[in-house]
Amino acid sequence: MAAPRVTMEVGNDGVAIITLINPPVNALAIPIVAGLKDKFEEATSRDDVKAIVLTGNGGRFSGGFDINVFQKVHEAGDVSLMPDVSVELLVNLIEDCKKPIVAAVEGLALGGGLELAMGCHARIAAPKSQLGLPELTLGVIPGFGGTQRLPRLVGLSKAIEMMLLSKSITSEEGWKLGLIDAVVTSEELLKVSRLWALDIAARRKPWIRSLHRTDKLGSLSEAREVLKLARLQAKKTAPNMPQHQACLDVIEEGIIHGGYSGVLKEAKVFKELVMLDTSRGLVHVFFAQRATSKVPNITDIGLKPRGVRKVAVIGGGLMGSGIATAHILNNIYVVLKEVNSEYLLKGIKTIEANVRGLVTRGKLTQDKANNALKMLKGVLDYSEFKDVDMVIEAVIESVPLKQKIFSELEKACPPHCILATNTSTIDLNLVGEKTSSEDRIIGAHFFSPAHVMPLLEIVRTERTSAQVILDLMTVGKIIKKVPVVVGNCTGFAVNRAFFPYSQSARLLVSLGVDVFRIDSAIRSFGLPIGPFQLLDLAGYGVAAATSKEFDKAFPDRSFQSPLVDLLLKSGRNGKANGKGLYTYEKGSKPKPDPSVLPIIEECRRLSNIMPGGKPISVTEKEIVEMILFPVVNESCRVLEEGIVVRASDLDVASVLGMSFPSYRGGIVFWADAVGANYVYTSLKKWSQLYGNFFKPSRFLEERATKGIPLSAPVSSSSTSRARL
Repeated sequence: MAAPRVTMEVGNDGVAIITLINPPVNALAIPIVAGLKDKFEEATSRDDVKAIVLTGNGGRFSGGFDINVFQKVHEAGDVSLMPDVSVELLVNLIEDCKKPIVAAVEGLALGGGLELAMGCHARIAAPKSQLGLPELTLGVIPGFGGTQRLPRLVGLSKAIEMMLLSKSITSEEGWKLGLIDAVVTSEELLKVSRLWALDIAARRKPWIRSLHRTDKLGSLSEAREVLKLARLQAKKTAPNMPQHQACLDVIEEGIIHGGYSGVLKEAKVFKELVMLDTSRGLVHVFFAQRATSKVPNITDIGLKPRGVRKVAVIGGGLMGSGIATAHILNNIYVVLKEVNSEYLLKGIKTIEANVRGLVTRGKLTQDKANNALKMLKGVLDYSEFKDVDMVIEAVIESVPLKQKIFSELEKACPPHCILATNTSTIDLNLVGEKTSSEDRIIGAHFFSPAHVMPLLEIVRTERTSAQVILDLMTVGKIIKKVPVVVGNCTGFAVNRAFFPYSQSARLLVSLGVDVFRIDSAIRSFGLPIGPFQLLDLAGYGVAAATSKEFDKAFPDRSFQSPLVDLLLKSGRNGKANGKGLYTYEKGSKPKPDPSVLPIIEECRRLSNIMPGGKPISVTEKEIVEMILFPVVNESCRVLEEGIVVRASDLDVASVLGMSFPSYRGGIVFWADAVGANYVYTSLKKWSQLYGNFFKPSRFLEERATKGIPLSAPVSSSSTSRARL
């Protein structure tokens, strides 16, 4: 691949066309930044250049600053690796240039790409170009003047919304807001931009330096009111993330002391934020998510994915209907099979409601919704299965039932058909035991609600063929999921690593810690809900069934709490019947239900593990650690047994499947940040006080005592690599 470069061509009209070339999105890599400085200096000094047009190669302007540089900064711990772009290039060479510069924008101008365009004196864009400043998703703020120029071009409120929510807009909306000066066809883009630049040079069009504009900022008191409301909102929606408040501080600096002061403060704050744990965590998740698409001996052996055009889903319950919805929304024809017409009608109605819900929330147009529903057909037998490319079984967790279905599928489906199960805990070897098609059997473990949650765990056995794995990975991407390939064991990767999460919460309750205090501590840490609200949401029947599976698989380290059985006996079933540990009323948030306290007391009496019969005293920090360190411990076993390809796959899976806070980088990354030795010594101490549930794993002990990060690759001599 050719090295990133910047080219310049001067036309007979005296316009220099400066082009960014760094496929696929013309990211602003270090050589591109250096090339831009060179070319702008050259264009400025040349007598035959009257005006300049800046554009990107291959139908894209620029996707922004090269994120690989962030990774290098984090690895080296050296912020000086960040080039000075904001003042040197954007202000001195572009905005203050003595020749007019027009940005010709096509495809996308995101992050540093849009900031580059905003430094120019005018912006012409092709239709439907994507414009935005998504830097906050990486734990930083726009660093090339975006915090100053965007409010001056589109107004303060809109600029705050675009930056704090990382919300992009189209060039058409940008034109209405004043960010774009004209929208023209791709064919006309360069021609119009050249003429526009010459018109500015001849003073026929205004020569505007965005940083000097104040007409859209409003009065100081209005601006302060807008910023105050934005601060309150950010405190609610992003309480643990410093970049939101920092962004608002920098915007305010520019409004009070002028754009140039704002640019200087922005550059300083950017460099501070990029070194914080928040940025490290978010950048890690960004790269970890990309890495999931690389699976040794699957994606690197020259196989081509086969097309999957028709999928059958067996079971129209909550999971089956969600899986069917995900496929029809992405143009894959679905046959939904149920055991009788009543269940079938219910499943179809759920799918229709899922699709309608997306229309109501503005996520889908009515036309697309109608087209999606045309891709669905309900059936009561296997007659439509003769030409399906994949079947996903989503019935109840019963081994005999699944075995019966898979034996029938082998006869009803064509020989190339992928046979997938959505089981969340059952060993896949058991599911396919009664078939002779074990090379086609694979786990497609979706998370509920399946049409919304982004993770797809692809579970392979030792017999699953590489072609089948690759095909399912491809379908996963088509239906907008992040596929993570994992090995076969009870609970697979996510549910296996996180089975101690609910158990440690119940153990703490038996030790005398308040249920609602536990939920509050976990929410403050950054998960959207705590373990007990999650229990209410999942339903107690599901919790009891999955607990049994894990108790059976890992009896040496399971804590068996009587709490769920006691709640079921009292007629409660969580949110499903409106009676759980919380009360559920339409239109209001769940509220702690004080009437459960006698049930909790009975649970403590039956558990009988409080030291000296008295509740233990713990801080909020200790609550979080006593709940999450056992998850880290089980994650270590998942790593040692080779259930995941790499530690970062488990990080992605924990973020996308369990809503572990992305700014903490995922479960293994977070544990390494806390320190393996601290996790190990804490668990060892608790195991001596409260039993084997907390006993550190061999892998954790070895890594902690040798000072090796938990995320370091497992040696290839590990006997259990065969799982993958």
